[in-house]
Amino acid sequence: MSEARLFTATTFPEIYERLLVGPLFRPFAEQLVTRLAPHRGDSAIDVACGTGICARIVRERLGPEASIVGIDIAPAMLAVARTVDPTIDWREGNATSLPVSAAERFSMLICHQGLQFMPDKPAVIHEMRRVLTPGGRLGIATWRPLEDSPGVLELNAVAERHVGRIVDSRHSFGDPEGLRSLLTDGGFGDVTVETVAHDVRFADGAVFARLNAMAVIGMSEKGKAMSEGERGELAGRIVADSEEAIARATRDGMFVLPLTSNVATGHR
Repeated sequence: MSEARLFTATTFPEIYERLLVGPLFRPFAEQLVTRLAPHRGDSAIDVACGTGICARIVRERLGPEASIVGIDIAPAMLAVARTVDPTIDWREGNATSLPVSAAERFSMLICHQGLQFMPDKPAVIHEMRRVLTPGGRLGIATWRPLEDSPGVLELNAVAERHVGRIVDSRHSFGDPEGLRSLLTDGGFGDVTVETVAHDVRFADGAVFARLNAMAVIGMSEKGKAMSEGERGELAGRIVADSEEAIARATRDGMFVLPLTSNVATGHR
């Protein structure tokens, strides 16, 4: 399928799962899950699960008998998650009021690249603690500050020439000490925060540049007033203006994007 047809005939959650989950999210999600050391008898909840990569990795490691729940606020993301792995209990819900009964508890909780988008972070942490068993393990990942990701910074700068300055919410909670304090203040113990780095590789840098342009447009005041068709047309122009940046980041035919993430763990 051509790039143009892909972006007009496919929903964003489907594009997200098809193009971003494998190269971009899975390597970081695997490191997050590994730090929680899943073992036989564990149950897990994946908060802000998107299309469910963390929950699916836990399923791979724990097998079919484990109880695994994935929760997201976006029904379209959950619809894709259900098609990819129907064995997981996918639930629609808000992180400040998780759809988990008073009798239901989990030994592991994962939140991968979701916490930065949540306005009331202390309330979210309180709710995460509520649904964990005593001694349960928590794992949260948030992208490091934008300044630590020069490839994204350069693509954003090109996009901003078209839409004006933005605050990139994807990198809005990158301070490791802020993350550590949030968890300790929320009652978690043995809190550690590490930096994880990985070179993400895409076969087509223009496709990633378009996805990034769409994200930047959506975060801008100008973009919020545009129709879907207008945003798509503008994204195409941003990609055309990003050719030099894409070329500089292309090595041996692959677009290489170094990214860094905070990975925090703790115990209830």
